[in-house]
Amino acid sequence: MNRLPATTPEGIARTAALAAVDMNESPAAKSADPGVGYRSDGRVAIIGGLDEAGTIAERIGERLESTIIAPPADEDLASSPASPPGKRIIFADVRTVDGYLGQFRLTGGSDEAPLPIAPSPLTADRPFDIVIDLRMEPARKEALLPPGYFAPTDNAEALERAITDASELVGEFEKPRYFAYDASICAHGASGIGGCTRCLDACPASAISSSGERIEVDPHLCQGAGVCATACPTGAITYAWPKAQDLLSTIRTALKAYREADGKHPAILFHDQEIGAERWAQKATTAPEFLIPLPVEEIGSAGMDAWSACIAWGAQAILLIPSQTPPSVQREIAHQAGILHRLLEAMGYPASQLTIIETLDDIENIPPGAKSDEPEPDQTQKDPNMAFPPPATFAPIGEKRTDIRFALDHLHEHAPTKPRSVELPLGSPFGHVSVDSKACTLCMGCVSVCPASALQAGGDEPRLSFIEANCVQCGLCESACPESCIHPSPRYLFDREERRHLRTLNEDRPFHCIECGKIFGTFSLIMRMQQRLSTHSMFQAPGALDRLQMCEDCRVKDLFRNEAKGKAH
Repeated sequence: MNRLPATTPEGIARTAALAAVDMNESPAAKSADPGVGYRSDGRVAIIGGLDEAGTIAERIGERLESTIIAPPADEDLASSPASPPGKRIIFADVRTVDGYLGQFRLTGGSDEAPLPIAPSPLTADRPFDIVIDLRMEPARKEALLPPGYFAPTDNAEALERAITDASELVGEFEKPRYFAYDASICAHGASGIGGCTRCLDACPASAISSSGERIEVDPHLCQGAGVCATACPTGAITYAWPKAQDLLSTIRTALKAYREADGKHPAILFHDQEIGAERWAQKATTAPEFLIPLPVEEIGSAGMDAWSACIAWGAQAILLIPSQTPPSVQREIAHQAGILHRLLEAMGYPASQLTIIETLDDIENIPPGAKSDEPEPDQTQKDPNMAFPPPATFAPIGEKRTDIRFALDHLHEHAPTKPRSVELPLGSPFGHVSVDSKACTLCMGCVSVCPASALQAGGDEPRLSFIEANCVQCGLCESACPESCIHPSPRYLFDREERRHLRTLNEDRPFHCIECGKIFGTFSLIMRMQQRLSTHSMFQAPGALDRLQMCEDCRVKDLFRNEAKGKAH
């Protein structure tokens, strides 16, 4: 970083920004947690036709303990001269491969009658440490395959890399635990009802699974793509390499140092530590001097909280290069960028302040305001499409939704236009709900499943209230409603007081038991029940419908009284 050019005032400011924080390594070093361990003794399963698998086993030689798993149709070849000598051969159709480095479990058979291959008596009841799956249709197809699993298909280069890499996977290994999970605010499910699945849909490693009302993340499968944290609407799952607060603090410090060194037009380039770092190294000496490189472990781990904070703290452009990331990561980044674009445009800022580029050759897409040869924009006279707010001073707290609101509140305060609200794309983490008051019975089923306390009951009063700031648009309320009368709608409400205000969605008169006077329901609910059941055969006896107007205790007493009268007669 110290060799970056600094021939302009912007370049000098960039040098100051980089000196203020350690950009030579990811901010992950600030928040390292205990890692995830693996152990491999080098027991490799080579799945494929006997001829090809035998060739690979011979090439591996004694570096690994190879077992060939060939289809039963190749069993006749076992005694041929081409059969690899001294190699264990299992004839089976492998259907599933589960696990990770040091703990691979293989099964054959069918879904109805699965047959264990490993661990089983065929493998001395031990799993495999490594799997090389040579088939054109491998068992695993994730964009990020489990550590220790190789599926080169017909790619000769990938096959050579698999042989080399597999040979080195013997011993004990450790990687970071990339995530943290707070189940108490997870919106995945409640009361047996399915809700948010955004992290499951985005994960390129199949490391996240549903456990009913919550999710489970297998730390051995997680490879740190980070897009789960970007997709999560509540902040229940967060990236821990680095923690959000550490990353945001690094950004804030760098931009503050840039301004203090009289830099005028900073831009941030988010790049990952591997491919992105290589690209930046090739372009660094010729890139614009106002461009500040920010290495992160994975590009998908920095989401709307980081992007919006960058703009609020004075970055006039943000560049993302996700082209080498898995498709699910690219889709989620594009979706989140679309949300921020909509918010920026609603306030009169250029959406191009956040730009997804294919390569660093696309740096010309940086907004015109971020040019080192232009004077600082006049906030009162310039075109609204080139609006830039003064830098914010808030400090990050590391809570996703709060940090986003801090940034958007600042941007809205200084915006060329100040809308009350803006409609957002489906899948956005902010919004409101509407209720059909004629159909709503105030059963409070929606309140019981709301994971963020956005929907609240009125205590002793039959009232349904709502706090928009808390709503994460998970859809649980809509799924739980027996009357199908509540509907989420994604939007962002800019007025912070109105956003936090408890507003009434529906209310009714309390209904008092006709016997004891106890409140036990709402007037509309009791009237609706009577109307619906008035023609039912079970409610034709004298006094049966009146019983619906009694609380549970009085209803039981009335039934016993009627039974006693019947016996007396």
